Amino acid sequence: MRSVRPSLLLVAALLVPSLRSQAASVESPPSAPPSTEEAAAVAPEEAPPAEPVAPGTDAPLPEGTITVEAPPPPPAWGPLSILGKSVEPGEFKELALRVSESFSGAGMEIPVVVIRGDKEGPTVCLTGGVHGDELNGVEIVREVVDQTRARGLSGTIVAVPIVNLHGFQTSSRYLPDRRDLNRFFPGKARGNTASRIAHELFEKVVRHCDKLIDLHTASFHRGNLPQVRADLRNAENFALAKAFGATVIVHNVGGKGTLRRAAQEAGIPAIIYEAGEPMRFQAQEIKRGIIGVRNVLVNLGMLRGSRVSLGEQRTFFETRWVRAERGGILVNEVRLGDDVREGDILGTITDPIRKAKSVVVSPHRGRVIGMVLAPVMIPGYAAFHIGIPGSKPVDNDDMMEQDRPE
Repeated sequence: MRSVRPSLLLVAALLVPSLRSQAASVESPPSAPPSTEEAAAVAPEEAPPAEPVAPGTDAPLPEGTITVEAPPPPPAWGPLSILGKSVEPGEFKELALRVSESFSGAGMEIPVVVIRGDKEGPTVCLTGGVHGDELNGVEIVREVVDQTRARGLSGTIVAVPIVNLHGFQTSSRYLPDRRDLNRFFPGKARGNTASRIAHELFEKVVRHCDKLIDLHTASFHRGNLPQVRADLRNAENFALAKAFGATVIVHNVGGKGTLRRAAQEAGIPAIIYEAGEPMRFQAQEIKRGIIGVRNVLVNLGMLRGSRVSLGEQRTFFETRWVRAERGGILVNEVRLGDDVREGDILGTITDPIRKAKSVVVSPHRGRVIGMVLAPVMIPGYAAFHIGIPGSKPVDNDDMMEQDRPE
């Protein structure tokens, strides 16, 4: 034990001075901060700014390149504001467009149905009954509306089954003042009755749409082979016509004042479906029209599924009416859809008093796409409509006002 104590004392003696010096360093006040020059001398050098690189690569952009911020994302698919109402995505809504008044002063409102899909897409307008006695189009629009659901639809359908409610109520092609509504589009706010109705429909409904399909039949005791008409010089019109799938596509610019011509001039691609006769519902023509409208909706990506073929398509860039040269009773020798050659007999006209006969001969090679159904003829009366094969659109004025089926 005596030998250990001197060693412990020696260690303690050595540790005490060291602990005192550490305590003194802790208790002493901090030294003054270094000067700016001193700090700069010891501070690490800052890294240069990073050079911009091409998106998706590590390569720097060439000197002088201007970078542009990405555009903001498009707004979410939202409601459609039309006729003073808001139609939400996934909603089916029945609206009314006041276009005129009755003779009693009561408001005249035409029904407008809006189907707003729950997914984004184009807006397609369907119109029927622009002529009040053309019933096939009315039923086509009604059936399309009945078969379409907002859930699963990409885009919007704006449907007007009966445009000319005045004429529809009286089984007449015309309005009460004997004007043809389909000669006054886009209309005028302070014009005649037809102009006012046309203006209300065009400004408050049609201008909301991206595409237009107008549905008609023949007129004045005539029948039309199911066909789509459009100004085929317009590529978007041609695409709509082909998508419809009708076996006959006809180039026709549409008369001035027609709904589809006014729509096209407003930048809205438009086609017209012509099928059958006025004053009746014809199941086959209606069925083909429903399929055709659905084909367009599928082609535009608004409905899922595949297009249904209606048969081999033939495009006629020129058409001509063959007219009666004698008065009398016509007996047809051809049917709608028949192919004819130049010189073929289309029908025979018999004088009911003197029993004299004359034949109506085709001056063209082509296909019968329209024909008269009433047998009574007078000279100049349009009897047979012939589609003429060709490779480019040909415009002609060979359709008198009363012969126009639109």
